[in-house]
Amino acid sequence: MTLTEERLHDLAGRIIAVPGVTGVVLGGSRARGDHTPDSDTDLGLYYRRPLDVAALRAAAGAVAGESARLTEPGGWGPWVDGGGWLTVDGAAVDWIYRDLDRVQRAWRDATEGRYEFHTQAGHPLGVPDFAYPGEVALGVILADPTGELAALQERARTYPPALRERLVSGLWEADFLVGLARKAVSRGDAAYLAGCLFRLVGVCVHALHGAAGRWLINEKGAVAAADALPGAPQRFRQRVAEVFARLDGDPVHLSGALDTAADLVLDTADACAMMSSR
Repeated sequence: MTLTEERLHDLAGRIIAVPGVTGVVLGGSRARGDHTPDSDTDLGLYYRRPLDVAALRAAAGAVAGESARLTEPGGWGPWVDGGGWLTVDGAAVDWIYRDLDRVQRAWRDATEGRYEFHTQAGHPLGVPDFAYPGEVALGVILADPTGELAALQERARTYPPALRERLVSGLWEADFLVGLARKAVSRGDAAYLAGCLFRLVGVCVHALHGAAGRWLINEKGAVAAADALPGAPQRFRQRVAEVFARLDGDPVHLSGALDTAADLVLDTADACAMMSSR
């Protein structure tokens, strides 16, 4: 079931009335316009401390029933933060906390070409801190009384040149990982190779998005998203799948997987150079 626009704005109005909440942003597939009736609706709850969690829980209970549960800030980890999985009018609606001061810091770092991937359960590559401003850039603002989110969104819709440069230059790590993984081929250590190759692919997809000036905020679907970029290496998605299909422990197959991965890294570097020059 999909919530109506009117209902989304009603929810945003209830949320923004809670002390500490500074804005509400629609994200995910609904914001992109490619949602299905089965898609969850993601609402980013931007706040400054202290957040009145008791009042927020009362608001959640009013729209989702007494069984609705919300965490304290940080309840889902330092970067995913917290929130709750609710059911509103029969639809799955995720309330996701975002500390606005941290979002603003992440934006400033991105404009200066600084970023890190932060360890977080459920995110095997890690959470890139630049995902925070990316979420604002790609989202639909539902409530923003002070205009701070709208101002950030306007700036963030122009991809930071320094971040682009830094992500593309980060391709050195992908090449380095190929060399590391080759040392495990003779042992048939497919698990170690899989870890190296997952990281390698992650570095490549972020470099491609950076070169294209497109925000990438989630590992899910990242390879398909990179494959769809204008100027991406030919058959990028299929070649990634071929790499992982060979990880069966046979040293010959593992060596072939690394050869394919090495070629993919070279083609990614060439594609990034072409995209960055446009």
